[in-house]
Amino acid sequence: MSGSSPGRLFIGGAWTEPDGGHYEVVDPATEEVVGLAPEASRAQVYEAAGAAAEAFGPWSRTRPEERAAILDRAADIVQRDFLAHAEVARAESGATASTARGMQVGVGIARLRRYAKGALEPVEEAVAPQINEAGPMGRAGVFGALAVRQPVGVITCITSYNNPWANPAGKIAPALAMGNTVVVKPAPQDPLSVYRMAAALAEAGVPPGVVNVVTGSGAEVGEAAVDSPGVDMVSFTGSTAVGQRIAEVCGRGMKRQLMELGGKGAALVLDDADLASAVAGIGTTFSFYSGQICTAPTRVLVHQSRQDELIAALTAYADRLTVGDPRDRATVVGPVISAAHRDRVEAYVELGRKEGARVVAGGVRPGHLERGFYVAPTLLADCTPDMRVVRDEIFGPVVVVVPFDDDEEAVALANDSDYGLIDYVWSGDVARAFRIARRLRAGGVGVNTVGRNMEAPFGGFKKSGVGRDVGSYALHAYSETQAIVWPG
Repeated sequence: MSGSSPGRLFIGGAWTEPDGGHYEVVDPATEEVVGLAPEASRAQVYEAAGAAAEAFGPWSRTRPEERAAILDRAADIVQRDFLAHAEVARAESGATASTARGMQVGVGIARLRRYAKGALEPVEEAVAPQINEAGPMGRAGVFGALAVRQPVGVITCITSYNNPWANPAGKIAPALAMGNTVVVKPAPQDPLSVYRMAAALAEAGVPPGVVNVVTGSGAEVGEAAVDSPGVDMVSFTGSTAVGQRIAEVCGRGMKRQLMELGGKGAALVLDDADLASAVAGIGTTFSFYSGQICTAPTRVLVHQSRQDELIAALTAYADRLTVGDPRDRATVVGPVISAAHRDRVEAYVELGRKEGARVVAGGVRPGHLERGFYVAPTLLADCTPDMRVVRDEIFGPVVVVVPFDDDEEAVALANDSDYGLIDYVWSGDVARAFRIARRLRAGGVGVNTVGRNMEAPFGGFKKSGVGRDVGSYALHAYSETQAIVWPG
């Protein structure tokens, strides 16, 4: 892409040689090297935060129309090089070609355009006037008030490996729209796409220091991006364990947080459910990005009367899926992100066996693929609520099935989790499904669907996160509210 410089950090508007050399980015499907990513030093991360802090004042005072125009131009520039971006995203993330195009680069462009419009949304809200009697605080009078959303400052954006376009764009675009500046620390497995996004933003006219990108293969770069004294807020997508460590550091510095963490989505399949719809929805866990998605309905709670029928249908669904090279149009299930993650998913399946679960689909490594980090779509039946495969986020193409007797037990089982991101309810009675949805301790509930409304708030209860984003809620997340009061 014009303007980008592979293998260099992006700090203060300049492509900068890394202090720590480079590391290899590997294609999960072929195990071949896609490219080299720069290893930043702690000093360079602090330099990036300093550049963002210096740029914050002027950028926060730019007219919203100017910020909107830049984000729109960036979307046009990304669109111009769409196929090249999609190929890099596919190679470094292991996503299928259609997912890389539509759900990664395509959604990234859509989010840049959404927050170009978001930059123009009102940031002021009138508060009802209040009549005050005379007293120690002054004369009697009618006091007006205004709630004004102000940018937070410098925001560190630590992004996930499962979507190297949509996830970073979902942080960077609303943060910039609100007048913040950013230090972006991509996941180490697939950072090349984020550098391409930074180059597009620079070409679109983002001033130096407003967007900075630093990378590293280990934890040091992320730690520096969180503890840097120049950072005012951290927006993180990733595991609950890492999120907890970040939150501890943020707490010491009173830094604002937006945390999108793990999930173990419960899919409640009631006795009157349309099984074809439920199977299609739950089946996305097997197929969409090989289950590496925090919103996946991985924990299936099914009424006893429908259990055998559902297991048979899910087994047939899993068995029909083509596992293979994501470049092949026929492929539905590509690899997981790394050899280490493949081993982790396989270890969970073996643990399930030891715990007493019955493997009814998958459970063995696909034998027809000589290279790549592949996991077969796996279904575990005869599961009980205390099993670790039921309680832990596996983050792979693995679904567990637990039966229930009535709605009360279904709700209790769904809520018996450390997580609470998105749950799902399938029922032929929509009113019944809505009543159950209101009782679920989750940030979102899908009723007879795994689809999303991209203006609805997104975030989790419990250990699934802190705060909400998506739509206008993201603009609120990347802002502080200021009250201005005056006498009438």
